[in-house]
Amino acid sequence: MARPDDDNEEKPLDPAVERVRKKLVRFVAINLGLLFIALMAVVAAIVYKSGQSEPETAAPASVVPSPAEGGMLAGDIPLPAGAKLLSQSLSGNRIALDAELADGTRAIFLYDIAEKRIVGRFAVKTQ
Repeated sequence: MARPDDDNEEKPLDPAVERVRKKLVRFVAINLGLLFIALMAVVAAIVYKSGQSEPETAAPASVVPSPAEGGMLAGDIPLPAGAKLLSQSLSGNRIALDAELADGTRAIFLYDIAEKRIVGRFAVKTQ
């Protein structure tokens, strides 16, 4: 009968199998090293990108003209006759004007300061 200790003892590997095992260990070590280097490159890129300040993404449609030294911009915004201005909002070089027209309806006018003209009119309707 075989002793249980006989199965637990390690037998020396065949020299050909030992060479294949060493090649596999070396292959795994090289691939793990390359994977670690690639991971460190990704982490470094993330740290580099997060450290940079992001520039303004919104570029103005056109440049607002600057007034002369000590002066100010001036001009007229033509609205329909009898219109009452309810509110206004400025964004960049555009002004949105909310107006109540003479017939009681409301409209939003979009005025471009650089072009000095109304570039849009939107009727406000309730449903």
